[in-house]
This record gives sequence, structure tokens and C-alpha cells, in this order.
Amino acid sequence: MSDSTATGTLKITLVRSTIGRAKDQEATVRSLGLRKLHQSVERPDNDSIRGMVSKIRHLVSVEEVTVPAAAAKSKTATARTRTRKTASQE
Repeated sequence: MSDSTATGTLKITLVRSTIGRAKDQEATVRSLGLRKLHQSVERPDNDSIRGMVSKIRHLVSVEEVTVPAAAAKSKTATARTRTRKTASQE
């Protein structure tokens, strides 16, 4: 495990088919959001995702994608909140 799990993500690509595999392996692939061969998804780098990847490591390829801490902060700082207009404001 890496220490940068809070700011990183994992790029997971399905490289082998789930045909003929155990049902729990098929379910793990589906729960990661993988539907087709060579499809990639990015998931947060945490213990639960790493456990899922470990279970199907023979079917997927995994790359660590790290986000610089400054970029991670700027994304949260620029997030806007939505406000709802009430009847009196219209």
C-alpha cells in the first residue's frame, strides 16, 4: 500500500474476459464499473478498492494515478454550492 492513498486514484482496465470465471469474480468486476474488455475506470485508492483489485488481479491491469496535493486542494476550494430559490425570492 502507498502512503498517498488520500490524493491518488487507481486506473483499472479489464484485460481478460470474465467468461467461465467464478460468479464472485464476475460480480467484483461489475462492482468496479467494468463492463467491456479494455474499458478503464478510475477509482479512489483505498483499501476496499485494492482488495477488490487483488481478488481479480489476473483479469485487470492497474496503474496508480497520483494527483498533486495542490491540485487536490484547488478542486475542493472551487466547488460551488447550489442554492434553491424560495417562493418569496421569485
